[in-house]
Amino acid sequence: MTTPLPETDDIPGPIPVGEAGLDAILLRVGRLNYAWSNTESLLVHLIAGLSGMAKDAAVVVFLSLSSTRARIELVERLAKLRLSSGHERHELLDLMARFGRLSAVRNRYNHSLWSFQDDGSIATILMRIADRRDRIRMGQRQPLTAEEMARLDQDLDDLSELNRAIWRFLQDNGYPIA
Repeated sequence: MTTPLPETDDIPGPIPVGEAGLDAILLRVGRLNYAWSNTESLLVHLIAGLSGMAKDAAVVVFLSLSSTRARIELVERLAKLRLSSGHERHELLDLMARFGRLSAVRNRYNHSLWSFQDDGSIATILMRIADRRDRIRMGQRQPLTAEEMARLDQDLDDLSELNRAIWRFLQDNGYPIA
């Protein structure tokens, strides 16, 4: 279990911009960034173990890939290539699927514009183009409600658990961690 973050008002609408509301959001986003970087760095150990290369070479490969998605895909492909179709492969692919799902959360809070309204509400505006058959969509707006903050708290707990699960996987399967 993680340390509780400051509470936002228990109202169904937008979170007030007041200092406490803004601090609560910023603490969560800061925690998300720290937990994400810490967890993503574990991919270095997976790349080293799956490829058989030294950790410093795995760091070069990790840094040469420009996105989390590319790093996750590399680990998934190496797992499919190097591991038998048993428990180890299944567990690792499951961990990478969990990681991929959590990347949407990180992207929302790190690759959005933040909108602060006169009424005290805060929203994120996702800066991504979604191509549809006959049109494009962009600028999806998501108000930061108390419900959204509760969802972010759960996502943060899920990310912490993923971090611990990857560490257990590395240790249980003899991957290089030193």
